[in-house]
Amino acid sequence: MTQITCLHPAYLLPIEPDTTVLLKHSLVMEDEKIIAILPESEARQIYPTANHINLDKHALLPGFINLHAHSAMSLLRGLADDLALMEWLNEHIWPAEKKHVNDEFVFDGTVYAMAEMIRGGTTTVNDMYFHNDAVARAGIHSGMRTIVGCSVLEFPTGYAQNADEYLTKGIAAKSEFEHQQGIYFRLAPHAPYTVADETFRKIIALSEQHEMGIHCHIHETAQEITDSLKQYGVRPLKRLHNLGLLSNKLIAAHMVHANDEEIVTLAQTGVHIAHNPASNLKLASGFAPVHAMQMAGVNVGIGTDGAASNNKLDLMGDLRMAALLAKAQSNNPTALGAHAALKMATLNGAKALGLDKEIGSLIPGKFADLIAIDLSDIETQPLFDPVSQIVYAASRDQVSHVWVHGQCLMFNRGLTRMDQDELINKAHWWQQRISDQTAQ
Repeated sequence: MTQITCLHPAYLLPIEPDTTVLLKHSLVMEDEKIIAILPESEARQIYPTANHINLDKHALLPGFINLHAHSAMSLLRGLADDLALMEWLNEHIWPAEKKHVNDEFVFDGTVYAMAEMIRGGTTTVNDMYFHNDAVARAGIHSGMRTIVGCSVLEFPTGYAQNADEYLTKGIAAKSEFEHQQGIYFRLAPHAPYTVADETFRKIIALSEQHEMGIHCHIHETAQEITDSLKQYGVRPLKRLHNLGLLSNKLIAAHMVHANDEEIVTLAQTGVHIAHNPASNLKLASGFAPVHAMQMAGVNVGIGTDGAASNNKLDLMGDLRMAALLAKAQSNNPTALGAHAALKMATLNGAKALGLDKEIGSLIPGKFADLIAIDLSDIETQPLFDPVSQIVYAASRDQVSHVWVHGQCLMFNRGLTRMDQDELINKAHWWQQRISDQTAQ
């Protein structure tokens, strides 16, 4: 039996067409799909027996898309802070992962991260980590739309011994879960400095064979570029271009250090960028030239990175930061305005994932991945422009409702599929376990 629900917000922000704000309009969803957007009076007349939800203090908009995350690392939040990237990785994160990461860790950490993301209005996550089947199961458990990034490295971890084994396990996980609604897979070579040319060639071939996108850290730090020039005689992006990796199937995470010539290359090849402003600032990696990229026609979405380097999975907070940084970095106060920033966190992310026909905007026929933000608080009044308030003034604590595939995952700030006390107890358990093992 189908279920029709009518949502009646104060403001409806469909994202498409650009800059549209609808007043006294309603969104109608049937099961997992949006079926209509129409004036509220018509919705109530046409669908009198539907489940009507009044959101008269709220903005209704597409769910946020976190374009780059390492969800399981939520269990390492605060373990090592205030360090440069390579010291943070080599001396703290990779040793901790070697000691603690297993299937249980990844499932628990990913579920915990998804609870945090859902509470902040994120409905889709483009993840990158190990134990791919555990990430997929976490997505099914939480209800979040999940892109499982199958990490690939040349060196051994507790998950695999070499690049071929990472790839084999990634393809096997895809085969197991690819028919599960809301679960997708990407190949995720970690970075140019951890993946060899031959492995990149294998990844390109497997991407074509299995119709999988690619997700990779690129140009995150200046040191990465210096080392590449010494080892390969070219900058990392040029090396990857020579190998044939650059295409519209690639999401390049960070791209902090992109020069003018590289920005043109990114635009010409259709590479998508996952901008991670908070992580880049915290690790002092630099300032991505987001405005220059967008002016060149590069599609840029937004990511949080992992909770171990952010330390919040707060896309609303990072969205505001991205808008402010773009203005400061370009010395242009009109760079990345509020509407463009909101599109970056929704439709641009969907486009990067190849899912813009399914999610990212509120259009009949798309999946009902929606969030409601309560704008009645002191912090967001008086209200002249709801989009401006969401980007520059509101916080994730004002996200009140979340739907994915038409299923309500949060109602009036209460999670519907996960128990908050159980999540916190599990986090405490892992904290004690990691602390005890680290002290040994």
